[in-house]
Amino acid sequence: QLQLVESGGGLVPPGGSLTLSCAASGFTFDSDNYASGWSRQAPGKEREGVACIRTSGRITNYKDAVKGRFTISRDNARNTVYLQMNNLRPDDTAVYYCAAVATTKVAGGCYPRGGLYDYWGKGTLVTVSS
Repeated sequence: QLQLVESGGGLVPPGGSLTLSCAASGFTFDSDNYASGWSRQAPGKEREGVACIRTSGRITNYKDAVKGRFTISRDNARNTVYLQMNNLRPDDTAVYYCAAVATTKVAGGCYPRGGLYDYWGKGTLVTVSS
């Protein structure tokens, strides 16, 4: 059974940094069979894609609001996806979810068609506040 488990969330002041981790079980990233990504949902707002990655990290994509601040990476040996977040802002506050999708469902780049991932983690809360 495929599972994704996030960790690393917490409270951080504006301008601070956090690294989120997503450990996968039940499948392996050591191929191009799956693309993975991070999405987030702020209170009262819809879930939105933040970043995605596939093909051993050679293809990545980012939401405009996080470009230059967030970095997604994948460690195939550890079967783990990371999201390094720097210069955090209060509007980055959200529950962050790790997700994975079969690459056959990727329209281009690394996002799935319609934003529809096959598998989701339960999320980890990131709060940016002084």
